[in-house]
Amino acid sequence: MAKSSKLVAARKGRVLLVRRRRDRLWMFPGGRRRVGESERKCLRRELGEELPKLKVGPVKLWKEVKAENRRSGRKMNDAVFVAKDVSGRLKIGDKREIDRAAWRKPRGIKLTPTSRYIRDKLFPQ
Repeated sequence: MAKSSKLVAARKGRVLLVRRRRDRLWMFPGGRRRVGESERKCLRRELGEELPKLKVGPVKLWKEVKAENRRSGRKMNDAVFVAKDVSGRLKIGDKREIDRAAWRKPRGIKLTPTSRYIRDKLFPQ
């Protein structure tokens, strides 16, 4: 099982991203799985914590990303889900972890390594 779950949602050429407070890097919403929790339940819980007003329809598993970051050596182990039906306000729930949420173009912003990998695979130039 993956250690984390991420959501990819796109509309009108933009993707849903959140910005981590600690390093100001943008990432796809989601987070770490708890013991005994499925990847889907993890995703729903994390979305509820990070963006409580967001409404997400059915999600489909796109890919389990298992790779190593060539620069840092950090291992990625994420279940990446795609949703087509996403609506609602981008109100931040956990303000200690996340300071912004926005629909952004996937290029020209500083992303976490995992989010860069996902972007490059799903939204190639």
